[in-house]
Amino acid sequence: MSDKLFGNEYQGIDGEFLNCIYELMDSGKVVVMKGMKKHADVDCFDHCLFVSYVSFLTCKRLGMDCRSAARGGLLHDFYLYDKSSVSGFKHRAQHPKIALENADLCFELSDKEKDIILKHMWPITFGIPRYRESFVVDAVDKYCTYLEITGSNSLKVIDEIKRLLTY
Repeated sequence: MSDKLFGNEYQGIDGEFLNCIYELMDSGKVVVMKGMKKHADVDCFDHCLFVSYVSFLTCKRLGMDCRSAARGGLLHDFYLYDKSSVSGFKHRAQHPKIALENADLCFELSDKEKDIILKHMWPITFGIPRYRESFVVDAVDKYCTYLEITGSNSLKVIDEIKRLLTY
């Protein structure tokens, strides 16, 4: 990623989004999700990037903490295993905790970001989300999953989001 893209001189909503996730992307650790099958033709990295961007935009529009939503959205499925090796229910029930453990080992996370990752499968798992941003990411994750499974224009949207990451 180009440093000029993330400088203070860069303005606009796309630059603000990129600044929120720069540290995570720059580490090179989240790209390990590339190639991990998620939904239909979408891998785990692309799905998380999609959820991150839509969550960022939603929280920005609602005057909420869009930085935590973007970061939590990008890391919400940071479970790093082949989900086909685990039963469907077991994966749905356990992967948020595993994703949080992995993310917590790799990055410094706020309490809100931890809650976003841990509660993104509510009401299937764990307790009720503590933050409004956690509810947003939970809902956006389900929305993006629906778009990916139904094959709507989600791949075009994901490609546009990925275009932001390259210069």
